[in-house]
Amino acid sequence: MCRPAKYHSGWRVALQAGSLAALSGCAGPLSTLEPSGPAAASIAGLWWVMLAGSAILFALVLVLFLLTVFRPGWGSRVSPARWIVLGGLVLPAVILIPLICYALYAGELLMPLRAHAPARVEAIAQQWHWTFRYPDQGGVETGNVLHLPAGMPVDVVVTSKDVVHAFWIPRFAGKIDAVPGHHTLLRIQANQPGQYFGQCNEFCGIGHAQMRFTVIVDRPEDFDAAVRNAAATGEVNK
Repeated sequence: MCRPAKYHSGWRVALQAGSLAALSGCAGPLSTLEPSGPAAASIAGLWWVMLAGSAILFALVLVLFLLTVFRPGWGSRVSPARWIVLGGLVLPAVILIPLICYALYAGELLMPLRAHAPARVEAIAQQWHWTFRYPDQGGVETGNVLHLPAGMPVDVVVTSKDVVHAFWIPRFAGKIDAVPGHHTLLRIQANQPGQYFGQCNEFCGIGHAQMRFTVIVDRPEDFDAAVRNAAATGEVNK
């Protein structure tokens, strides 16, 4: 008996809408899958590799399930102990071991290659605001606007004045916590000049959703002047 055309049309629309919603999460100003720096590229690469590995593992398990459903008794010659070893140990290991090796490799790419980055910025969190201080530029400060030089690693020293926050620029690197009384270090690098966005990624109270900041990546030769000009004009992103 044929199903109504409306039934198939409904499923088609639902599938297209679901695919669109899933793909829309792969881009945007806060997307980790649209990297603009080496650390973010390593994180995004790890995500895609893990996705592919999990899809392969799921497909293998699905094949076994379908064989069991449509060909009853096909695996009856295999002992239960062998099923446990092959299906519970060997099958996952074929996928998981390479994934672990790649994860360790990707993690190494996030480690600093030099003892100290040429630039240093202090990020100070406070409900619900970010203050950025530039020691190399005389200690000048900007509010909710972070300036970075393009193509150069920068050590961001993160701390908090009140509760635990988190510093995160998805297109540059992973997040790091801002802990009161402690200083945590995150090395980031932006590939190209432009405007980007960051946010607090740790719930910190009723104003958490608005605790965002703008990142302006300047050309290296313009960085010092841009920071001093921003501080002099009181550049603040509200």
